Amino acid sequence: MINEDRLAQTFIELVKIDSVSKEEAEVCAHIQPVLADLGAQIMIDGAGEKVGGDCGNLIARFSGNRKCEPLMLSAHMDTVEPGRGIKPIFADGVFTSDGTTILGADDKSAVAIILETLRVVEENDLPCGPIDVVLTVCEEIGLLGARHLDFSKIRAKYGYALDATDTEGIVVRAPSANRIELTVHGRDAHAGAAPERGINAIAIAGRAIAGLTLGRLDIETTCNIGIIKGGLAHNIVPSYATISGEARSHDEDKLAAVTERMVAAFEAARDAFTVPGDPDPPRLDVNVQRDFTRTHIADDHPAVVLAQRAAKQLGRPMKSKITGGGADANIFFEKGIVTGVLGTGMRDMHTVRENVRLADMVHCAELLLEILRLHAVG
Repeated sequence: MINEDRLAQTFIELVKIDSVSKEEAEVCAHIQPVLADLGAQIMIDGAGEKVGGDCGNLIARFSGNRKCEPLMLSAHMDTVEPGRGIKPIFADGVFTSDGTTILGADDKSAVAIILETLRVVEENDLPCGPIDVVLTVCEEIGLLGARHLDFSKIRAKYGYALDATDTEGIVVRAPSANRIELTVHGRDAHAGAAPERGINAIAIAGRAIAGLTLGRLDIETTCNIGIIKGGLAHNIVPSYATISGEARSHDEDKLAAVTERMVAAFEAARDAFTVPGDPDPPRLDVNVQRDFTRTHIADDHPAVVLAQRAAKQLGRPMKSKITGGGADANIFFEKGIVTGVLGTGMRDMHTVRENVRLADMVHCAELLLEILRLHAVG
């Protein structure tokens, strides 16, 4: 029942519209009339103003034709850079960009799939319960749209976000994450004439980082230093260095311990460069913020059971999966909306090699259509 040609054309239209984070207004305007023509009540919340963007989250309510609990379907409208002037290429059943930009399958393959599924429901008057479609902004820069979503407009207590690769899996566990921002303050001096008068902030940071174990710490836990900046010129002892890192874990106690160890390494490095009696010793500013909180969906939750039943009806497997990544689903879960993450087939996201097979998008749309049917008929 899925119209493959229409699905492909919808996807092409979407990826041709620039929508890097904070600039989603044009793609949102393109999507709204499609949803309205399908009978949705359209709302745009105030998240755009809160995040400094040009558009809020798009919320579309469908009343459905069956009495049952509302179901949420979600995707995000924004893309990463380089994401301007995308020229999609379709060859041998696979969408790619021309190699100079990302493709935007993350997450416009999901938007196209949701729109095609709803079109099929409407055209064929298929059984369908109430649906809340939530298309967020600024997912790629810290889940900002979901963080500022007007949850008073969402009726559903569970549903699905389409924002993964595997079309035969549902993500039921994702980690908590802490973002760790550190600023090391040293003391500037001429690097050739009087280096002994300076305190090298980059050297302090380097000592701290050298003492850390980064990467995968165990099956549940990772940590990373992702950005380091500092100094003014090659001939000035750098007076500052800023470092941005993170820690993630499915276990809150492990997350706290790793975060503490990362901060302690910088404190120890600062102390190692401190000379007793120095009136201007090195200093350290630390800012630890919760990026997102873990999700853990029980195997017998309706969101999992419904997806597995739908896959079984289609003669396909549906594996429960664990991920190390975060998504809008983490924020929804924290707010009381249990959200499994389904895959659209997109691969090599955030690179110029990003691609997605049309067959995988059809696969996902068929699954979503069966989920809606089973949800409506019970």
